[in-house]
Amino acid sequence: MFLLALAVAYVAKSLSGTYMYSMLTQIERQFDIPTSIVGLINGSFEIGNLLLIIFMSYFGMKLHRPLMIGVGCVVMGLGCFLMSLPHFLMGRYEYEKTISPASNLSSNSFLCSGDRTQTLTPTHDPAECMKEIKSSMWIYVMVGNVIRGAGETPIMPLGISYIEDFAKSENSPLYIGILKIGTVIGPLIGLTLATFSANIYVDAGSVNTDDLTITPTDTRWVGAWWVGFLICAGVNILTSIPFFFFPKTLPKEGLEDNVDVTKSDREEKHRGKAKEEKRGITKDFLPFMKSLFCNSIYMLFILLSVLHLNAIVIIVTFMPKYLEQQYGKSTAEIVFLIGLYTLPPIFVGYIIGGLIMKKFKISMKKAAYIAFCLTLTEFFLFFFYFLMTCDNFPVAGLTISYDGIQQPLYVENMVLADCNTRCNCLTKTWDPVCGDNGLAYMSACLAGCEKSVGTGINTVFQNCSCIGSSENSSAILGLCKKGYDCTIMLQYFFTLALIGSLIHSLAAIPGYMVFLRNIYIGVPTVLRGLSFLPAFFILILMRKRQLPGEIDSSETELAETKLTEKKSECVDVHRSPGAENVGELKTKL
Repeated sequence: MFLLALAVAYVAKSLSGTYMYSMLTQIERQFDIPTSIVGLINGSFEIGNLLLIIFMSYFGMKLHRPLMIGVGCVVMGLGCFLMSLPHFLMGRYEYEKTISPASNLSSNSFLCSGDRTQTLTPTHDPAECMKEIKSSMWIYVMVGNVIRGAGETPIMPLGISYIEDFAKSENSPLYIGILKIGTVIGPLIGLTLATFSANIYVDAGSVNTDDLTITPTDTRWVGAWWVGFLICAGVNILTSIPFFFFPKTLPKEGLEDNVDVTKSDREEKHRGKAKEEKRGITKDFLPFMKSLFCNSIYMLFILLSVLHLNAIVIIVTFMPKYLEQQYGKSTAEIVFLIGLYTLPPIFVGYIIGGLIMKKFKISMKKAAYIAFCLTLTEFFLFFFYFLMTCDNFPVAGLTISYDGIQQPLYVENMVLADCNTRCNCLTKTWDPVCGDNGLAYMSACLAGCEKSVGTGINTVFQNCSCIGSSENSSAILGLCKKGYDCTIMLQYFFTLALIGSLIHSLAAIPGYMVFLRNIYIGVPTVLRGLSFLPAFFILILMRKRQLPGEIDSSETELAETKLTEKKSECVDVHRSPGAENVGELKTKL
């Protein structure tokens, strides 16, 4: 029952984490913040985790572990709820656009018009006044993520140690494999939830979506990111309930039927508990930390984990954004593909890895070799990602000239051309349209379009001089879709991701068991082994020294024998003059 409850907790925490990663792009657009702030928000989870992890891992072992896990789940739920609050405290999301029903300009102000007397300038937007207050609302998300990180702290170390203490050693790899399944099911649900949320406009309940001029594939689109955080909050709080009913300790697995063993085990635990209370809960904390820092294998493993996890976090955090830009897909579609191609192989790999560890009873040294070889193989496969790239979006004036010739990015004074110079367009506004020639333009005005029909996302622009010389030249809202070659590259990318995920998950269980047995079992073993060294030297020193008031029995017998011989010699020499000094001789002996 504890394993089941802990697996559900793993599902809940990984659900929240995966959903957070998937919504980072939406949060970036919602608050109009740079990517550096996005990285800070994402890293705030680890900040909350690091504040408590050392103390929780050590002192939590001496407290009621299931209770601590339950409290952690509740705190995670509160953190998720806080992350959703900005949506209810701030105004509606406003994206950059030239087509606006509320604009003071004429209905065709976003189109090319050669009879204007001056270049258009953007009207003052009242939302500009709220920009500073609006942009600071991301702090709620960051603080909520810190709280979520602090709440997750007791779940893994205390849950794993609880299982290790009361389960058979040969069963623990399988149990940990089952827990790892929870870290696969959680992301699967999280990615599904993210796909659902990303397809819903952020203010869908308070605006008329028919007036929208963007679609989920547009880089200005923001999905309903706040919905998922509310769901995550409820799931985490519900998950906490069972842990408040578990006991502090359980009978050792396999010893439940042996009354004598169970009784002696309880007595031993009682004595240990009394001794622990007598010694004090914090007395050996600093020596324990010192022993960890002096454990070279442990410290190297920590260094390895830091370097490895940094690479993983970078990939996971910005993969949706990278794939959106690289392959021209929407957030919802990319998130769905990530879950489809990576989670099933991870699920299979965790199961197979746990069963292999249990079936063949692989030693920790062999497990380390297996984990190293598999991880190295996955690393070499990673280099193939460099080959799976697509060209940039063909945007006239940015990545390509108006004549269709490739040009370097960020070239100055190339936005205007002969076909749109007369139009007096805004040159720093991003409201892209796709021409029927396959090229995209920064706006309908810069495409030279003179007419428009339709409303919202169904708007069609006509008589576009930069697209073609005929009056039939037209454009639609949004960037042009990338070609078939890019779709093939995306399939290759996810096929390689599938293979890499399988190899990575196969290496996870052996590596995890090495981590546990160097830490949870290895450290106490090393400490106890080191305690025999001073005991050995004590025995040597005691053998060489004679303590006060103690005389060895063999030395006493030897002294008495010599005394008897001396007495005989004295008698045989007919009471020589030295016989009077027998008392003195005894004293010397």
